[in-house]
Amino acid sequence: MATVGFHASHEQISPRRLLQDVQLAEQAGFDAAMCSDHIEPWSARQGHSGFAWSWLGAALATTGLRFGVVTAPGQRYHPAIIAHASATLADMFPGRFWMAPGSGEYMNEHVTGQAWPPKETRQRRLEECVDIIRRLHAGDVVTHHGLVTVEQARIWDVPETKPPLIAPAVSVETARRAAAWADGLVTVNQPPGKLKDMLAAYRDAGGRGPAALQVHLSWAPTEAEAIAIAEDQWRTNVFAPPIPWDLPTAAHFDGVSAGVQEDQVRAAVNVSADARRHAQWLASYLDLGFDELYLHFVGQEQTPFIDAFAEHVLPQLRPAGEALAGTDGAL
Repeated sequence: MATVGFHASHEQISPRRLLQDVQLAEQAGFDAAMCSDHIEPWSARQGHSGFAWSWLGAALATTGLRFGVVTAPGQRYHPAIIAHASATLADMFPGRFWMAPGSGEYMNEHVTGQAWPPKETRQRRLEECVDIIRRLHAGDVVTHHGLVTVEQARIWDVPETKPPLIAPAVSVETARRAAAWADGLVTVNQPPGKLKDMLAAYRDAGGRGPAALQVHLSWAPTEAEAIAIAEDQWRTNVFAPPIPWDLPTAAHFDGVSAGVQEDQVRAAVNVSADARRHAQWLASYLDLGFDELYLHFVGQEQTPFIDAFAEHVLPQLRPAGEALAGTDGAL
């Protein structure tokens, strides 16, 4: 049975309220959760950016859900710090935590004052970080001199169950390249043909583990409300790379998105007041071969979405009589 999870967007909701939201999502029947790891929101209208690692400890302790986080070792975070944080969560909550280390976005990394490397350099830096993190999770004493530097680092509380390292990818090439190191793949909703190509590239290159999809969506009782929510909260997120990689602040994103049109928003967000249409979209993603879906309602008031989808959408994605549980071998 497919896992249907809740995406916790730190850029849009305060940490205290987001903790309540994810607890409500578990009560409503969501199987798992994932979250973002930002220091800067995408827009001043979003207006939040809690520290994901502190929040994850509270979320794991107050729910029974599995959690994942998309993060970026190498600049804002030294890989030894990420290894340490993830090992501690994995030790306290065995089998319930995964992370998706990516090459990063300047909006979060510019705070260090370091130069922002080109994409290929960031990709190689990520691959070094992944190797360092795996070695630290294995209990090794690590010294490394490359695009990042590590001197005699060791994790003393090594988790018995290692947290899976899932590859976050938005392109076919990144998915193919990540197959060499990843325990699974996570991406965001895109045209079905591209998603199919990404899955094929990852699997054909030897990629193992489950495939997950974060689905940006907007639902409301009326179509006008649904599109208004999406335009207000997510119009800064309609651009193809390198724009989302290279702009430094929420003000820059607000500036470039001032002229975004409704059709652009609808291309990035599944917008409909019809819960049945959302269920159809989600079922089509499962048909492509995704094992896990993480639903990101792009509005800031999560309760109406959680309640509506618990009643009208989640049951449509589960065969009759099946219990609410995650898949074997899940992320």
